[in-house]
Amino acid sequence: MPSATPAAPKSSAPQGYFQNIWYTLKSIFIGMKITLKYMFSKSVTISYPFERLAFAPRYRGIHEFEADICIACDQCAKACPVDCIYIDKSKPRKIDKATGKATGGDLLRFAIDYQKCMFCALCTEPCPTDCIHMGKNHDLSAYSRQDMIVEFAEIDRDGLRTPIPLWMERNQDIPWVKSEYDRVKSGELATKDADIPSM
Repeated sequence: MPSATPAAPKSSAPQGYFQNIWYTLKSIFIGMKITLKYMFSKSVTISYPFERLAFAPRYRGIHEFEADICIACDQCAKACPVDCIYIDKSKPRKIDKATGKATGGDLLRFAIDYQKCMFCALCTEPCPTDCIHMGKNHDLSAYSRQDMIVEFAEIDRDGLRTPIPLWMERNQDIPWVKSEYDRVKSGELATKDADIPSM
């Protein structure tokens, strides 16, 4: 004899139909209430690059590098967890106490590969001469992978501490961009708030 299975409770078709309509209208009402709430609130979007982005004081941007006081000790490269810093020198360098500048061999190469860099600031901590800093430039867009490797020793010959990004070169008609461009072009350093202080 076949076992009897309990029958599922029957719901009336009209009641389920109208209940679905009620849930649909209720969810539309809730969604429109949220939409209207945000429609009339103040916008949080800024018109970049016409308005300046506000960064936290400890924001970590593209590095700023003082080649004239770098002794090429490789401490920053050793501290880098992703091995994105490349340093070459002709012979050992040291700081001349009279001038405060590095003397000895030539700094042949100091480069950072920004395809790898994760902006952790660990390279700033072990530097004995405090020559590498986290800057405030947030964008280093480029057209090729090779352009993402910044040769700091080369740009130092032009008096720069950090590279001038494409967006900065192309938007100098905007006042805040022009002032930032002039700062970078003059070799003036940004604040050092994002650096990890050495103990």
